[in-house]
Amino acid sequence: MPVAVKDEVMMDYDPSSPQVMNAFYRRLFPPAKLFTHREFAFTLAGDIYIRYNSFHSADDFKKEVLRLNPSRFEIGPQYSARPRDRKTLATGALQPQRRELVFDIDMTDYDEIRTCCSDKKICRRCWGYIAAAVKVLDHTLRETFGFRHLLWVYSGRRGIHCWISDAAALDLNDDQRKSLVTFLEVVKGSSQQAKKVNVRGGRDDAELHPVLKESLDVLKPEFVRVCLRDQDCFKTERQWEALLSLLPQDREVSSALRSQWQSQPDLSSEERWLDLVSAVGELKKNGKTALFHKYEKAMEDVILQYTYPRIDAEVSKHRNHLLKSPFVVHPGTGRVCVPVNPALAEEFDPETVPTVGELLHELNGIPAESEETKGRKMEDYEHTALKPYVDMFVKHVAAVLRDARMSRKSVIKEENTDF
Repeated sequence: MPVAVKDEVMMDYDPSSPQVMNAFYRRLFPPAKLFTHREFAFTLAGDIYIRYNSFHSADDFKKEVLRLNPSRFEIGPQYSARPRDRKTLATGALQPQRRELVFDIDMTDYDEIRTCCSDKKICRRCWGYIAAAVKVLDHTLRETFGFRHLLWVYSGRRGIHCWISDAAALDLNDDQRKSLVTFLEVVKGSSQQAKKVNVRGGRDDAELHPVLKESLDVLKPEFVRVCLRDQDCFKTERQWEALLSLLPQDREVSSALRSQWQSQPDLSSEERWLDLVSAVGELKKNGKTALFHKYEKAMEDVILQYTYPRIDAEVSKHRNHLLKSPFVVHPGTGRVCVPVNPALAEEFDPETVPTVGELLHELNGIPAESEETKGRKMEDYEHTALKPYVDMFVKHVAAVLRDARMSRKSVIKEENTDF
């Protein structure tokens, strides 16, 4: 007879149900090693928000989660003292000291250029923008800044978070974080602002920074795949007028293309882009080098504007910023915030991420005598679709701990060296 989850056999597994969330935290939420000085913030029923929680151990943390049964919780920095003791500390004594460097990319920031969904909706097609962002940002963070321990986590609805756990990232102060993020922030401005990429120091003919040049090489095929072929970003007059507004305004190219495209309303975005490439190529053939270079640089900026990561800079700048924990359940979709392999981000489909209801349903099918693996009783999550995501997380944590141990051994060795 299948083992029923006590008091949890529900028809719809509604993620807003306290019983459903209690079952999830008790049987599926993966354990974690916690800092005693780390802040956790809980959101309870009725939008009650409780900050500055901290715990002695993973067991204490789990007991409190089960007691409060939050709809979600967020993780903050490691402080100079235990956050829970803040009311007994001297003014200014509680200061953030260490924190992962984090990035947040939200699909709503792409609403003006995606054509399949809008607002809170997301599908595998517009996920292509997120996949492109992950590809280039992951590459830059590893190759330019030398970070190794990056954990990418689907937000549960329409975005993705990146947690960087290298010691060098944890120790960055707010000014250093701001400088790093300012360097990486390329797409800026409101949805009403046409041009959002200004990375040439006010000179239209200036070359890109080498790092951005490298990013552009990564993004060029993504621009073709996502923007031209899948999203068809320049199909309608409003869309191709937006493209023309980002280019030099002259009669020979922009005005000529406008007239051409008005007479050919059924052209695809890829065909319109090829028209632009051809027209700009003619400038070079005709010896109009200066105008050719202006268009060349403007087209590079277009690719960056449509495909470069649109990061929420404020999330990354401050150590005391809270970010939703991996593996919590999104209250709106019921989907679990699971890790994403950056190398396979293009294949990730947010609509197939397991929901709390699906996972609890899977638990109901566990045999009374649960099988063993490697001489131990299997954990509940190992019987569900959550297993590969937890395995990915465990692998990430193991790598971080391994590097931390090696670093400590290196320090001890240096301290004991006779000179």
